[in-house]
Amino acid sequence: MSKVLIPIPTNGFDPSEAAIPWKLLSERGHDITFATPDGNLAKADPIMVTGKGLWFLKFSMRADRNSRLAYSKMIESPEFKNPIKYSDISVEEYSALILPGGHAKDVRPYLESAILQDVTLRFMEAKKTIAAICHGVLILARTIDLKTRKSIIYDKKITVLPNWMENLAYFLTCAWMGTYYRTYPGLSTQNEVKAAISDQNNISIGPYGLDRDSLEKPSPGFCVVDKNIITARWPGDVHCFSLEILKQLES
Repeated sequence: MSKVLIPIPTNGFDPSEAAIPWKLLSERGHDITFATPDGNLAKADPIMVTGKGLWFLKFSMRADRNSRLAYSKMIESPEFKNPIKYSDISVEEYSALILPGGHAKDVRPYLESAILQDVTLRFMEAKKTIAAICHGVLILARTIDLKTRKSIIYDKKITVLPNWMENLAYFLTCAWMGTYYRTYPGLSTQNEVKAAISDQNNISIGPYGLDRDSLEKPSPGFCVVDKNIITARWPGDVHCFSLEILKQLES
């Protein structure tokens, strides 16, 4: 079976986007390694786990039941409790890289990590599977090919967290949560990724709708595959996303 690397930030990662890939890949016998900036235990965004502060939106905007159950098991696993440091990552050991997202401002150091961008570039150069979901796609956009001086997804077909989704979450909650749903208040995720892409037609934002997928019904989920690059938009796509990773690892 394959060894798979999942880097996460110290705080604020999305529980669905880390736990569902961990669950589905682990159940199929794949070996997961978590990495954090300093090798210390990480914590997910508590609002996405508990829904605290979302008030009447709690049941639609926090992690769903499948993800919360997976997260509760993941955080008790030996691999989650014993992460390695970003600086200790050896790309040669792994077959795939999974980049979860998270929108709390605590994820900025993860999204901006020069070490992770270098790791991502080396996965790309080795043509290994790279899967990024939601804000994790920003790491791909910010990873620069040293030969072309352009993003590694410059000529790739991808999807990304769409503006309509990010704006909806912000406007529904800004009255009492401020810029919680604005990781970077001056720039949306979709717009930053668009600036890194050669052809805007290479970005597909997928269908409109907020139905979440599941293992039993992955059809509401949406992701885009371009050779070794797998991208998805939000936690509602995470089962579709994980199944595409499995398909690449087991093909």
